[in-house]
Amino acid sequence: MTTTNRRTKENAVAHQGKHWIEHWEPENEEFWESTGKKVARRNLWFSVFAEHIGFSIWTLWSVIVLFMGKDYGFSAADKFLLVSTPTLIGGLMRLPYTFAVAKFGGRNWTVVSALLLLIPTTLAAIVLHPGTSLGTFLLVAALGGVGGGNFASSMTNINTFYPEKHKGWALGLNAGGGNLGVAAIQVIGLIVIGTAGATAPRLVLFIYLPLIVIAALCAYFFMDNLATVKGDTKAMREVVKEPHTWVMSFLYVGTFGSFIGYSFAFGLVLQNQFGRTPLQAAAVTFLGPLLGSLSRPAGGWLSDRIGGGKITFATFIGMAAATVVLILASTSKSLTLFTVAFIVLFVLAGIGNGSTYKMIPAIFRAKAKIAIANGAEEAAELLKARRLSGALIGLAGAIGAEGGLFINLAFRQSFADAKSGVPAFIGFLVFYGLCFAVTWAVYLRKPAEQPTSERGLALAGAEV
Repeated sequence: MTTTNRRTKENAVAHQGKHWIEHWEPENEEFWESTGKKVARRNLWFSVFAEHIGFSIWTLWSVIVLFMGKDYGFSAADKFLLVSTPTLIGGLMRLPYTFAVAKFGGRNWTVVSALLLLIPTTLAAIVLHPGTSLGTFLLVAALGGVGGGNFASSMTNINTFYPEKHKGWALGLNAGGGNLGVAAIQVIGLIVIGTAGATAPRLVLFIYLPLIVIAALCAYFFMDNLATVKGDTKAMREVVKEPHTWVMSFLYVGTFGSFIGYSFAFGLVLQNQFGRTPLQAAAVTFLGPLLGSLSRPAGGWLSDRIGGGKITFATFIGMAAATVVLILASTSKSLTLFTVAFIVLFVLAGIGNGSTYKMIPAIFRAKAKIAIANGAEEAAELLKARRLSGALIGLAGAIGAEGGLFINLAFRQSFADAKSGVPAFIGFLVFYGLCFAVTWAVYLRKPAEQPTSERGLALAGAEV
């Protein structure tokens, strides 16, 4: 090993304090294999754990509403409003959480964001009984939105640890492991309902309170801050002027917005459209988020090999087809067909989550290659690509999460007006049609058909 490489390796583990890494060079193959990979993986696993718990608390109310029988006095519309509230707040929290990594350090912010989950969980345990007003429940559910913010800070943090060629896998695994928090809390809700009955929702909260503390402690002892990650509000100002920002945010509304929206709504739809009991609904509700979470890394893996644009396009076609089946199952009152189609929709949304997030760094790297080919300085362009992709990951995550709000509000209105989810599904079908049309028009048409080289990203030789 040369003196320079030895110093690079030594600097990689030099800290400002015990958990600050001052030098990080993931695109350097020798650095990555000798030092970077091990450190990155350790941070990834504990980031996944903390994000997993965050997702569970964010989607807590998708479980709690199953415990709310007639003695609570809430209509189906009230319950859809209740699960919509944390979706809204969780999306809004993602923007400040994105900047928090650079401000406080990835490890430090993971500790803080995990501990913040204690607030909505404790308050829910206090107010959770018949007679509490809907307004009080809405306020406590809104506080649970902090769990949605964890995703943005976790993804932004892990994005800085990994080299470009491994981002699809790493970001997919990070997000998929976090998404599993939805299925996990729904399984715990099923176990509680099946053993203690539908009158013991506090048991779910008592299980999660110690898990929150464990997640914070693991982040404190085993994660690191990268000193090379600086506050970059300029990148956010730049990225909002980039047309691809709004295209990718729109597509992420279709993928992640569907995943999180259906995660909140699935149990309520089964109860109100097919008359399922809380136990019957809980017995299948977790399957969609579980399989959708597991399929997210597959979406990133496939995109690394085939191209994110191609996988995203195919995903939206599949989601549109699954939605048609849901409409047919609803009108024919086929519970089995409806359940299977809904679970397939979750799986496709998970794959799309992975493929769209893979597209983001690939787009900016492709743009950098175009600029370099035209004479721009290579290091500066690649750095710009990393800055802008990090900013867009946070922004798209925030905007995409609001898709979950729209889904639950659509279901609320659909059941209020038609006593059925069919009108909402028809709206979703139209939206998925727009999504696959936009994906094809912007990212899959041949370069010769594109009006500018900025849109003809294939010219850069990148599989967007």
